[in-house]
Amino acid sequence: MRPPTILAIASYQKGYAFLHQAKAEGARVLLLTSLSLKDQWPRDAVDEIFYMPDDNKVWNREDTFKAVAFLARTECLDRIVPLDDFDLELAASLREHLRIPGMGETTVRRFRDKLAMRMCANEAAIAVPEFVHILNHARIQRFVERTPAPWVLKPRSFAGSIGIRKVETAEELWSLIHELGDNAPNYLLERYVPGDIFHVDSIVNDREILFAVASGYGRPPLDVAQGGGIFTTRLLERGSEQEKELIELNQHLLKSLGLVRGVSHTEYIIGKLDGKVYFLETAARVGGAHIAELVETATGINLWAEWARIEVAGGKREYKVPTPRHDYAGLLVSLAKQEHPDTSAYQYPEIVWRMDKQHHVGFIVKDESHTRVQHLLDELRDRVQEDFWAYAPAKSTPTE
Repeated sequence: MRPPTILAIASYQKGYAFLHQAKAEGARVLLLTSLSLKDQWPRDAVDEIFYMPDDNKVWNREDTFKAVAFLARTECLDRIVPLDDFDLELAASLREHLRIPGMGETTVRRFRDKLAMRMCANEAAIAVPEFVHILNHARIQRFVERTPAPWVLKPRSFAGSIGIRKVETAEELWSLIHELGDNAPNYLLERYVPGDIFHVDSIVNDREILFAVASGYGRPPLDVAQGGGIFTTRLLERGSEQEKELIELNQHLLKSLGLVRGVSHTEYIIGKLDGKVYFLETAARVGGAHIAELVETATGINLWAEWARIEVAGGKREYKVPTPRHDYAGLLVSLAKQEHPDTSAYQYPEIVWRMDKQHHVGFIVKDESHTRVQHLLDELRDRVQEDFWAYAPAKSTPTE
């Protein structure tokens, strides 16, 4: 059986480890990316690169379909793989159009559309915060009357905290709905649940979760993005009741949503008032914000590389996850007021990774002890707050 030809789609720059691993597995690797990212990719990891003209990473959909169909005249495309959350729907549509195996448009909505994934979770008897589609005004009014404020207004298809608004009053809500106009159906409203946020990062093959690791954020990412602060997350203590509950719920969720093979990043909240675990959102991709590096530091498992191995296997070859290590790791990322922050004074032997990016500070720490990792994150957070921390308003759109 010949190695597959994989067309990777990347409107944004990420997924180097995927490209390198797919190439190492013998696949023919093609990359379709934004013209604005020309000459920014590892040429040794791809056989050919093709560029789409873009406006802030946004491509003309019709032109993209024509370009990929033209490419398929001379290339036998076996897989189409989106490397960024914003490319999931495009990749699904291309698969449907060209009849290429992989996640189709209906399934991809469960991993991209916050309304669709909540409705599916509800049907599977998985707890989610009460929500309503911003569509029928009578239903919205009934929701507002029976659900105490505050609420969270969320775009259905943006990634992370982009475009999310916390709403305190009905008057503010209706004003925002009026501003959205014809774009309002692209939003949902849900009850704000105070509590701690967690994420489970998984590898799935033939509908079975072969690897999953549970972690907990320091402050909720939405609070960090909109109110300022320092982003942290760390692996949960293995075997703890918290970890076991999240891993079990995550298995039920991903089977209910229909993920056949690939990777996922899924977020949950444990309510401060009732102690209940609620599903927040999921994505059929590797988690952002350097979570892949966090997982690899603790376990030795590179989620990007394993995703590539799964795509090459394609359900036709045997795939096994490498045996993971069982260390603990924690991640810290912060905006910095200095253009090139100097972290040389941070001499902790547990630091195994430092961020190299303008106006940013970041560390990953590793240790055999869960308690030691948590202590280090707390200490680093306090030092970074004093030495480097800066704040910038959250983005309201992906390209802002």
